[in-house]
Amino acid sequence: MHSEAVASRSADPNTPRSSRTGNPGGSGSGNGTPPVDAVSLAIIEQLQEDGRRPYAAIGKAVGLSEAAVRQRVQKLLDQGVMQIVAVTDPLTVGFRRQAMVGIDVEGDVDPVADAVAAMPEAEYVVMTAGSHDLLVEIVCEDDDHLLEVINKRIRALPGVRSTESFVYLKLKKQTYMWGTR
Repeated sequence: MHSEAVASRSADPNTPRSSRTGNPGGSGSGNGTPPVDAVSLAIIEQLQEDGRRPYAAIGKAVGLSEAAVRQRVQKLLDQGVMQIVAVTDPLTVGFRRQAMVGIDVEGDVDPVADAVAAMPEAEYVVMTAGSHDLLVEIVCEDDDHLLEVINKRIRALPGVRSTESFVYLKLKKQTYMWGTR
C-alpha cells in the first residue's frame, strides 16, 4: 500500500478510533466525545479522500468558508475526534513482521491494557468481549523482535494468563474510510 494521509484515528491512542457518534440520531457516543454533526462528517470525509486537500476546496464541497473549515478541523483535532496522519505499509518502511495478539487476563484488564498500550510496538489495543480480553496489533522489525515483545514483555506483565498470536503473512487491505459511513 502506498503512503496516504487520512483523517481517522483518535489523537489519543487510548481513546476509541471512531470518529462519529454511536447512533444515527447523533446523541453522542457515550464515551465523553461530543456528537459530530453532518457538516463535520462531510469535512472528515473530504480529508479521508485526501488529507492534504486545501481548506478552500473542502469549504466549497461542504458549503463553508475556508476559515470556517479551518476552525472546524482544529476543533475536531482538539477534541480527539480525528487526527491527520500519513499511513504507510509497514513492510515498505522496514517493519517486516506484524501480528494480532489475543491476550487473556486474570483480574482487572485495565492495567494490562495500559501497559501494552504504552509499548511502542503496539499500534492498536482494544478490550473485547470475545475469546480474548485484549486484541493488540503489534508491528515489529522482524521475528526476533516480535518474539521479544510477546515473550519477554507482554507475557511478563502481571495478570497476563496467556496469549495467542496471529502473524500477518500479507496485507491485502488497509483503509480508514469507515469514519463517516
